Amino acid sequence: MSDGTGLRERKKQQTRRAISEAAISLFLERGFDKVSVADVAAAADVSTVTVFNYFPTKEDLALHRFEDHFDDLVAIVLDREPGESALGAVRRHFLAGLDRHDVVTGLNDNEHFLAFQRMVLAAPSLRLRVLEQTTRTVDVLAATLAEQTGSEPGDLTARAAASQLCAVRTELIRENVRRLTAGETADAVHPDAKLAAQRVFTLLEHGLGDYCT
Repeated sequence: MSDGTGLRERKKQQTRRAISEAAISLFLERGFDKVSVADVAAAADVSTVTVFNYFPTKEDLALHRFEDHFDDLVAIVLDREPGESALGAVRRHFLAGLDRHDVVTGLNDNEHFLAFQRMVLAAPSLRLRVLEQTTRTVDVLAATLAEQTGSEPGDLTARAAASQLCAVRTELIRENVRRLTAGETADAVHPDAKLAAQRVFTLLEHGLGDYCT
């Protein structure tokens, strides 16, 4: 890469970061629905066209930092230990995340994280976007499970397993976020969150215990 190309790329990354930071700051301050793309552009000192060049939709401005997490279930399954089932890998990873108070488990009481969660909960378009991303995760995970088990693309068993794995994790995260945004601390919720995770994964194990081992 030439120096000129590298400089242009760095400037693009700086512009993208400035737009993102301006957007998140405004969304948390005023609420997602009360901030326009023009407001974000003005705060970042760019044009609205520039904003849309980097972020195709207003929802992208709010959620792009977290979109990588929507595919982490696929990575967890692909990186599982020899002889470990898909369910076992997801269970192990989630329980370890609870112990670390990892944001991907919802068990994190950092005020910035909680403010972001409240913003999403208050904005219908963001909640819909998260739902759409979750549906996409199910599709990608189902394709991975089908490939890993030597099944045909679109295999119903793989789709059902992917749906259950995603749904269980989503509900555990939602419950943690619900309690923390209501004012409880991560340390206080942790024992209940771990017990709940162990219980629901055990229930799921009766149906998926040795699937995709």
